[in-house]
Amino acid sequence: MNEHDTWRRVSPDARRFLRGRSPALARLGGWSLLESAHTFLTGYGVARALDDGFLAGRTAVGLGWLVVAGLGALLGALALRGVFAALADLVEPLRDGLVRRAVRHALDRAVADPSRAADAGAVSRLTQQTEMARDSFAGIVLTARSFVFTAAGALVGMAALAPVLLLVVLPPLLLGLGLFLATLRPMAGVQRDSLDTDEALSRRVGAVGEGLRDIVACGGGASATSGVETLIGAQERLTRRLARWAAVRTVALGAAGRLPVIALLVATPWLLDRGVTAGTLVGALTYLVQALLPALHSLMTALGSAGTRLLVVLERFHEPEPAPNPSHSPSPPSPPSPPSPVPSPATPPVPPSAAELRGVTFAYGPRAAPVLEDLDLVVRPGEHLAVVGPSGIGKSTLTALLAGLLSPDRGTVLVAGAAARGERDASEPDPRRTLLPQQAYVFTGTVRENLTHLCPGARPPDDARVREAVVALGVGALVERLGGLDGAVVPQRLSQGECQQLALAAAHLSPAPLLLLDEATCHLDPHTEARAERALAARPGTLVVVAHRISSAARADRVLVLDGTRAVCGTHEELPGRSPLYRDLVGLWNAAGED
Repeated sequence: MNEHDTWRRVSPDARRFLRGRSPALARLGGWSLLESAHTFLTGYGVARALDDGFLAGRTAVGLGWLVVAGLGALLGALALRGVFAALADLVEPLRDGLVRRAVRHALDRAVADPSRAADAGAVSRLTQQTEMARDSFAGIVLTARSFVFTAAGALVGMAALAPVLLLVVLPPLLLGLGLFLATLRPMAGVQRDSLDTDEALSRRVGAVGEGLRDIVACGGGASATSGVETLIGAQERLTRRLARWAAVRTVALGAAGRLPVIALLVATPWLLDRGVTAGTLVGALTYLVQALLPALHSLMTALGSAGTRLLVVLERFHEPEPAPNPSHSPSPPSPPSPPSPVPSPATPPVPPSAAELRGVTFAYGPRAAPVLEDLDLVVRPGEHLAVVGPSGIGKSTLTALLAGLLSPDRGTVLVAGAAARGERDASEPDPRRTLLPQQAYVFTGTVRENLTHLCPGARPPDDARVREAVVALGVGALVERLGGLDGAVVPQRLSQGECQQLALAAAHLSPAPLLLLDEATCHLDPHTEARAERALAARPGTLVVVAHRISSAARADRVLVLDGTRAVCGTHEELPGRSPLYRDLVGLWNAAGED
């Protein structure tokens, strides 16, 4: 949309607003007439003081005219006081009206499409953008009014002194003003693009921040930051373009602010030959230097910055609301590039173990007691292993070691026969594993994007495969409520359990051979948790689950019990006889009525 289209949409409301504020406009104009009188007397008094007073040998007359010019300054001060009072009657109603419009738009959007009720743009319009509009409007009214009435006083004064002065002063003045006006449209376009990019960058950074742990765990740093870097680069290019147009505006300001003075000085001999007196020339120079050119400078500065900014912000308040479509996402600029743990669909050769820990010791600090000490563990390909133990015993530390988030202080951690952390670039995805933490990673986008973001390559699973995962995980009702695979996912409107259901379905579609669940089902009821774990155990690959219910341990092929720095591994049936801690945990869970 160009500036002409924007103004065509905004101008009807602007005219209605101004018609409703006619008393305030009348007061503003009345006080501004005093400013014109001040300007007129400033130059005219100086000219008369020279021609009729000092140059004519009448000092008293000259001093009298200077007193008249000084009284004009008092009129200007009185005018300024009245101007600000009238200005408040224009500016504050504008801000109030924009706030009402922003609230109405947000409520209409929430009613039309509940999935978009949490609209960050509405908050921005209620706070930052309304204040930007208020300040910009006040600045434009103040400077435009000052220029119009100052220019009127100065031009009338020069015409009263010698009409021929206008032939010298007006052409360069209009040339610079025209050049400046030509820069307004492109500068407004650049500022609009800059504001759009800034909003997109804020959304992208926020989304990446929410999934930072998953991104690091899956080695998706490069893909997650690529979109951010693209937006930063775009903002940098827009800043350069804005600087170039600002340079053109500076040239225009120089032309309008300097050429009239130069033209007057160059034309002095010609003017003197036509009877223009020295006092008249000094009076004209006073009009230019002390009144007209400073007012023009303020006008150009206000229109070049506040004017284009006001136009862009008002456009935000006039954006048409898109018709809700439950089968399609509202489509933000693009969802955050989520981590892609598998860059290639090729399946690596099956190693003798899916994961292995050899004499692993880990402590959170050189003086801290070890969380894990001399731990040996072999997780076989295709195995379903549950990890249990009291809170803080090291279960999440174990999954972090397998995910490559931590390095052991001593010993070796292998995944698919290679070092879990190794020397590979941490920004590159690791095809061997996928980690689902307790805080499920769900981002703004479509349901399909949230379910397939862990899949590799440019060709995600087809819809039939995605629906199989939806059915296997029992999330069909949730997907339908969101509008199907093309429905919108707004994380803030989902419960923690619903977020975990979507994340588990995404893990089911992931081709990574090792799946790590660090209490990733803690917000699900026992029945939903059981269905999810059975479905994930049935997929090709190995499943390691940090369990928080005895039922999770009972479903696993083997259970690893962490007891301080000791660890015992076995089946659910044999562990009560081998591990007092596990026997106690089973008793506590059973006493609590766990399934």
